[in-house]
Amino acid sequence: MRTAIRKIGNSQGVLIPKPMLAETGLETDVDISVENGAIVLRPVKEHQPRAGWADAAREIAARDDDVPVWPEFANAEDAALQW
Repeated sequence: MRTAIRKIGNSQGVLIPKPMLAETGLETDVDISVENGAIVLRPVKEHQPRAGWADAAREIAARDDDVPVWPEFANAEDAALQW
């Protein structure tokens, strides 16, 4: 499909037809990059840095593999402490 690059404020843009947006799943925000001389749009994937940690912890616990790797350290005076 051929389309024109249009002036939008101080930038330029391209109107993307609704059927193309629906086919690709692009809705609101996109990641944009240049790859091999082509502009590529991809849906934004929300980054969840701890995704899956709870499931992994349950699997480790189920295998009884959740023992401390290092022995517990204590100070000589710890026995005299009152909590």
